Amino acid sequence: MALFRLGVSSENATFIRGEGVYLRPAEMRDYIAWAELRQASRAFLTPWEPTWPPDDLTRASFRRRLRRHAEELDRDEAYPFLLFREGDDRLLGGLTLGQVRRGVAQAATLGYWMGAPHAGRGYMARAVRATAGFAFATLRLHRIEAACLPENAASARVLEGVGFQREGFARAYLRINGEWRDHVLYAMVETDRILPGRNQRG
Repeated sequence: MALFRLGVSSENATFIRGEGVYLRPAEMRDYIAWAELRQASRAFLTPWEPTWPPDDLTRASFRRRLRRHAEELDRDEAYPFLLFREGDDRLLGGLTLGQVRRGVAQAATLGYWMGAPHAGRGYMARAVRATAGFAFATLRLHRIEAACLPENAASARVLEGVGFQREGFARAYLRINGEWRDHVLYAMVETDRILPGRNQRG
């Protein structure tokens, strides 16, 4: 994993590189690719995400999203990234280290989404692996938490394949697709080993 500072338009943004992928904060130039990928993936993502607002894919909503992300970054509250494939710079999905807690916790919550055309190819595992390194080495976090629906086997494979440990079960934990849903809870701490990838495709 390598970290870089971006140039003029994103001088305060962090650039994370993984195996064949990289992550950076979203910019307005990403709007069309983001909106097209989200729209094409709507049916694929709906069972796993909160209900989308009616204007979610509009340019105005994306601009508000960027302002909120910039504020969260400035306040060390969240680190939202888009995920791209090296080589052709294709947008693949997104990942956020959110709900950053400092003080005695030094923890954050991991969330991610993958565009339907790119799912199942190992990209998200690479992104989570690189982001975990960033969280521990650069953000100096002690703990990363994550949760997934019990039936979301793909997400569980990503987390377990990177080295997250299953820690428990939370009833009615998050409101997903309009309903309060149970979740399986995972976490990784800085002393855990980040597991290497195993012959991932894509």
